[in-house]
Amino acid sequence: MTENINLTDALKKYFGFDTFKGNQEAIIRNLLAGNDTFVLMPTGGGKSLCYQLPSLIMDGTAIVISPLIALMKNQVDAMRNFSEEDGVAHFINSSLNKSAIDQVKSDILKGKTKLLYVAPESLTKEENVDFLRGVKISFYAVDEAHCISEWGHDFRPEYRRIRPIINEIGKAPVIALTATATPKVRMDIQKNLGMQGAQEFKSSFNRPNLYYEVRSKTNNIDRDIIKFIKSHSGKSGIIYCLSRKKVEELAEVLQANGINARAYHAGMDSTTRTANQDGFLKEDIDVIVATIAFGMGIDKPDVRFVIHYDIPKSLEGYYQETGRAGRDGGEGRCITFYSNKDLQKLEKFMQGKPVAEQEIGKQLLLETAAYAESSICRRKSLLHYFGEEYTEENCGNCDNCLNPKKQVEAQDSLCAVIEAIIAVKENFKADYIIDVLLGKETSEVLAHKHEELEVFGSGMGEEEKVWNAVIRQALIAGYLSKDVENYGLLKVTTEGHKFLKKPKSFKIVEDNDFEEEEEETPLRGGASCAVDPVLYSMLKDLRKKLSKKLDVPPYVIFQDPSLEAMATIYPVTLEELQNIPGVGAGKAKRYGQEFCVLIKKHCEENEIERPEDLRVRTVANKSKIKVSIIQAIDRKVALDDIAVSKGLEFGELLDEVEAIVYSGTKLNIDYFLEEIMDEDHLEDIYDYFKESTTDKIDDAMDELGDEYTEDEIRLVRIKFISEMAN
Repeated sequence: MTENINLTDALKKYFGFDTFKGNQEAIIRNLLAGNDTFVLMPTGGGKSLCYQLPSLIMDGTAIVISPLIALMKNQVDAMRNFSEEDGVAHFINSSLNKSAIDQVKSDILKGKTKLLYVAPESLTKEENVDFLRGVKISFYAVDEAHCISEWGHDFRPEYRRIRPIINEIGKAPVIALTATATPKVRMDIQKNLGMQGAQEFKSSFNRPNLYYEVRSKTNNIDRDIIKFIKSHSGKSGIIYCLSRKKVEELAEVLQANGINARAYHAGMDSTTRTANQDGFLKEDIDVIVATIAFGMGIDKPDVRFVIHYDIPKSLEGYYQETGRAGRDGGEGRCITFYSNKDLQKLEKFMQGKPVAEQEIGKQLLLETAAYAESSICRRKSLLHYFGEEYTEENCGNCDNCLNPKKQVEAQDSLCAVIEAIIAVKENFKADYIIDVLLGKETSEVLAHKHEELEVFGSGMGEEEKVWNAVIRQALIAGYLSKDVENYGLLKVTTEGHKFLKKPKSFKIVEDNDFEEEEEETPLRGGASCAVDPVLYSMLKDLRKKLSKKLDVPPYVIFQDPSLEAMATIYPVTLEELQNIPGVGAGKAKRYGQEFCVLIKKHCEENEIERPEDLRVRTVANKSKIKVSIIQAIDRKVALDDIAVSKGLEFGELLDEVEAIVYSGTKLNIDYFLEEIMDEDHLEDIYDYFKESTTDKIDDAMDELGDEYTEDEIRLVRIKFISEMAN
């Protein structure tokens, strides 16, 4: 009976739309005909309609298996809005009490309910299986189906039990839907759901309205984010962080800087979490800071930016999360902050998991790193990862295409790579191939006796990052491929063999350089970040003049990063000056007046509009620990005891104490120094800092020699800064 239905009329009747999008109609017809259906459709492409409309047309109740409670609530509310009958859609999950579940069952048995959303955990409960056996099921929809695959970005073991449960409840067609799936993940899903014969409907992954950018993650990331949000004032945005702690900290910092932001993560109490989600959907809140628990299937069309504070664990995750921007086809800016340290951190998190899972996790991370570091079109990289070819040379809407790098000829390098892959019998991953080319005698290379190969060391003339770029771009150009089953093993394609026989021009762009942030304490050095280099050099001159007059080294007055921030934010009062990193009230009072006068004059003469909104106000709780350290030092508690009581390593405690004295607070640690240090040592180090033009510890250690420890030098530097500067 369903074959003869006019679907366009049904679409208009139930949802008020005149036309279908993309493959929607073909997908729905396939399902109505009783066939298993596999749908690969990017976020915002209209996946939900592919099961919502057929559920209203077909006899019985459709079961939608969905991973997130927030998503179910969102979809059930939406379906009820389209229908006069509240019972048309229900969900069963852990948030419902017994009487609510009885109401759901009653509506299903009366035939009112066309759509029942269940979490996989609820579907496997025996009482639910028993109940559903007695219900006519129209079909099963498995939403966010990538959760089935260990290769997906959100592996959930309960998802792997869906097929046996379906067999227990009763057979009906299955439609599996996902917004992100590489060829490997697609195979995995279909195998696990026992739907290898399913018809596949695949939409293009290209979202032309999304702008992709990867930025280097520096110590100023909070300031960069505040500046970005303020320049997009009033627009909706999501910021993803990996940890719950960071979500809460960042939300507080944004609020302290006048941004209407809230936190969202799975550890919050559900009332607050729901209130924050609803506030965002209703536009009472501009920015949500969240873990990846937020946003799956949340249908907000006008999210204008998605920021990744930390690099995501996989490109699937990245694509899914950025896909929440610009669903209405309007502007969508996707900004990601990347640092190699984050990757190392994520790798550490994997320790303790089964080896196979660690291997998969590492491969997914490598793909993400390749995406971030590569200088080629972001769109091209992303679509290639999902098995789609993008032929445009320049997409015009990503950082790499808007700032293209010079291409260099890499014909010989590609030949060397292909020869190396063939020499090791196409049995190894990219990092191993690079080790062979660079002639590295690693334990693995020696175990395979590959140091004896002719290709060993043939690439020593180039750096590792060049070889990375050659391999990454050869994959996209189709000369190499990665084995889908043994994820990551490099193979040479037919095109690659042809290239080796008859080489032609192969141009690459070198990878982006992501400088590691320096670990100098307590602030980063260098003028590279000053927005106004002219003012920066004027401030340095003033500091030099004062240092001569007061007979103290320049860094005692203000450190370079503080001057750099002044030349960016233009503080003109002592109060504003205290918003500068490294400037506390004492320091502002003691030295600040002349600097403020100079900055004010410079702004007036050059008609500079001061970006007062860039004063990144820190949140009080960060200073709680500092206050308690100051109080303990006032009580003359030994520093190593303070470290133990605060749960800090001794070096971490010194970081905190340095930050306190560099900001202008006076501390007297003589009681501790007298206990632990030789008096001559103390005088030698103190005199060194008096004469030196730099406060760098490495320079002090070189100058003073081996008999002085790093901790001793740091402790005396604290005493020196405290007495001379504060």
